[in-house]
Amino acid sequence: MKMLGIDIGGSGIKGAVVNTKTGELLTERFRIATPKPATPEAIAKVVQQMVMHFEWKKAVGCSFPTTIVNGKCIHSGNLSPKWLHVKVDKLFKKTCKLPFYVSNDADLAGLAEVTLGAAKKEKGVVIAITVGTGIGSGLFYKGRLIPNLEIGKMLHTNGEIIEFYTADSTRKKEELSLEEWALRLDALFEYIKIVYTPNLLILGGGISKKFDAFKEFLKVDVPIKVATFKNNAGIIGAAMYASKNSK
Repeated sequence: MKMLGIDIGGSGIKGAVVNTKTGELLTERFRIATPKPATPEAIAKVVQQMVMHFEWKKAVGCSFPTTIVNGKCIHSGNLSPKWLHVKVDKLFKKTCKLPFYVSNDADLAGLAEVTLGAAKKEKGVVIAITVGTGIGSGLFYKGRLIPNLEIGKMLHTNGEIIEFYTADSTRKKEELSLEEWALRLDALFEYIKIVYTPNLLILGGGISKKFDAFKEFLKVDVPIKVATFKNNAGIIGAAMYASKNSK
């Protein structure tokens, strides 16, 4: 099935039309910088631009960077405090006059990878970690999603929220070398190993493109694979989510 997927991130909003059976992007990926401040009204206008760009007239899948329950933001995430309790699907539907199917970004990126990508044949515990403005996480067992895992919101041993210590945005802000930053990521992976005993970790988000440059610094005893769809996993997973739920 052909479906439009939109991935909303802290720095950019990306979209493409996807073949949901193969994961292939059927159009060029279109990207618009995330507005500042990233209020509901501002983001909704960009989503409308996306829909108009693709001249799309059907249901839309959307991955969103915070906990989503029945289309509603349970946490404000890294965009704006104004997102708390907003029904994202309802807001985008009202703005674009189309049905929207919205879920957590890491959950949907993981969905793409477990169904069609790096974890397609893995039947145990899989955790997808997306590293960008924050830390996203998706938990899967025997290919089934256990939604809204928020590993990034756990506390580091120094008392700091762990995504503020480990996110790629922190690497850039603190001007850390890849080695310095990778040691922080490794500490997060060790914590995940203790708590969840995963069979496989999938690394996604923009930083995954640099994996070969820092993988030697990761010592955790868990297999790690880079997301097959890399930074397009959220788009593909969003399109798959809409395809599944709009039938």
